[in-house]
Amino acid sequence: MIRRAIIAFMLLALLAASGCGSDGPAEQGDRYRVGMVFDVGGKGDKSFNDSAYRGLLNAADDFGVEHTEFEPGQDADREIGLRKLAQARYDVIIGVGFLFSDSIKKVAIDYPDIHFACVDYDVRPGEELPRNLAGLRFREEEGSFLVGVLAAMHTKTGRIGFVGGMDIPLIHKFEAGYIAGARYVTPGISVTVAYTGTTPLAFADPAKGKELALLQYGRGVDVIYHASGSTGNGVIEAARETGKFAIGVDSNQNYMAPGHVLSSMVKRVDNAVYRIIKDSYEDTFVGGVTELGLAEDGVGYAIDQHNEILVTDEMIKTVEKARSAIVAGDIEVPTD
Repeated sequence: MIRRAIIAFMLLALLAASGCGSDGPAEQGDRYRVGMVFDVGGKGDKSFNDSAYRGLLNAADDFGVEHTEFEPGQDADREIGLRKLAQARYDVIIGVGFLFSDSIKKVAIDYPDIHFACVDYDVRPGEELPRNLAGLRFREEEGSFLVGVLAAMHTKTGRIGFVGGMDIPLIHKFEAGYIAGARYVTPGISVTVAYTGTTPLAFADPAKGKELALLQYGRGVDVIYHASGSTGNGVIEAARETGKFAIGVDSNQNYMAPGHVLSSMVKRVDNAVYRIIKDSYEDTFVGGVTELGLAEDGVGYAIDQHNEILVTDEMIKTVEKARSAIVAGDIEVPTD
């Protein structure tokens, strides 16, 4: 209880310091304000959270909105953070990560005049969201399929790997798409799979990520795709140290180990966050679940100066053929 009180106090101090009281935007000269509460790993993870933050910063640049960010320390703190932002009458409040699903819905119901959005909202079958809550979801399996194609075409040993963060259905989508993409190229390819853990902290353990990657590399794997937040920073470091290859996730991580990151499965959380802020700012916000895949440019893969020597024209041609087939519905990518 003491920890929660301290966190709540710190958030209130942060809100006050940014000129954000509880009297609403009118008291602040009608400045539009956005609040963001980060997922495990927080700002600076070089992956999922940082992608969301880029979207926030881009919106701030384009629309002049003010913003405050908060990183919860434990599960209960998520709802505390969301409620403090709502009490301070922020115009749009964003929870970054599926762990916010239950708490953000509760707070959205209690504050129907404020816009809310949750990245990776965990929607239940038949569930209806309140009109002021947008659930942002992605077809991660589609982007993962494409980097699976790259991995299968690049491997020299015929053995590739996957390191997931928390062992949950959301991350299973990354794994399933990756394996399907690799087997689209090489049906009999060997894929070694490992998960960091079963709690949210599995997304914030670079040491464990490095350990799992080194084990796989030591067994003949030469390309590993990670879907593990900042845990994957350890996977990339292991690729650098061993002279093997990693595939980044969410943000473009090619720069983290040039010549050793084959590509990155880019999940455009930044675009989704930007769009939600823009819609709220322009009063065109629509609640409900939105799903983004290849057809909507919600996922993809990254080629730049850091990995272009690793990816041949033939590889890109094969990947683009697969992309077109997925968008056309000729390839159905599994999610588990």
